[in-house]
Amino acid sequence: MTKSFIAALALIAAGTAASAETIRVGMSGGYFPFTFVKQDKLQGFEVDLMNAIAAETGDTVEFVTMSFSGLIGALESGRIDTIANQITITPDREAAFAFTQPYVYDGAQIVVKEGNEVGITGPESLSGKSVAVNLGSNFEALLRDLPNAADIDIRTYDSNIEQDVALGRMDAFVMDRVSTGQVIAKSPLPLEMAGQSFSEIRNALPFRKDEAGLALRDRIDAALTTLKENGTLADISRKWLDADVTSPADE
Repeated sequence: MTKSFIAALALIAAGTAASAETIRVGMSGGYFPFTFVKQDKLQGFEVDLMNAIAAETGDTVEFVTMSFSGLIGALESGRIDTIANQITITPDREAAFAFTQPYVYDGAQIVVKEGNEVGITGPESLSGKSVAVNLGSNFEALLRDLPNAADIDIRTYDSNIEQDVALGRMDAFVMDRVSTGQVIAKSPLPLEMAGQSFSEIRNALPFRKDEAGLALRDRIDAALTTLKENGTLADISRKWLDADVTSPADE
């Protein structure tokens, strides 16, 4: 091996190290099974996802946890670089942020107390009912777009959303179907899904629309493509969700 070749390798290595970044990823740490803390360790689908992305890009991930309702503001102000917390792509969010390709395809799901005493079978039967959603989530807007929205008592929660439904303080809550299945399986509370999921949900990583944000989005999007093609993304999905939800249902 010649000295010039060794020198070239050193320059390449130095350039790679210099271009590596610390990506500050915001998440709540309280949304099982996507991001949660167990035995003082942050873990879940999106923790594994971001670590796999960083392995592809050569970057380092710094996880920043805060309440879900504060994540969008933290991204806007530059305190974090992206959010990995099942952020749904919506027209309003697309106007404000640059998104990667979706990495989860899902639907909204109504959950009620086991036994369904209030007779909820789908969104059309939410009229006259009290329905909880997580504060800062897209589900409030989704419910307000329903034809019977004016007749639904929509309330936002930062915590105890499952407990209040199980105890009869609320008639139902709405979350994504993948999460509700995991929550019901894990929780000792008497909960069950009401009807089928509705409204397609596509989750992706948002970035600021400045030069640095767009460049980071493009780099991470390329890594997501690789993780989809080599099966890593599907493996992460099966590990945490017992199903591959990383592609549209018709693919």
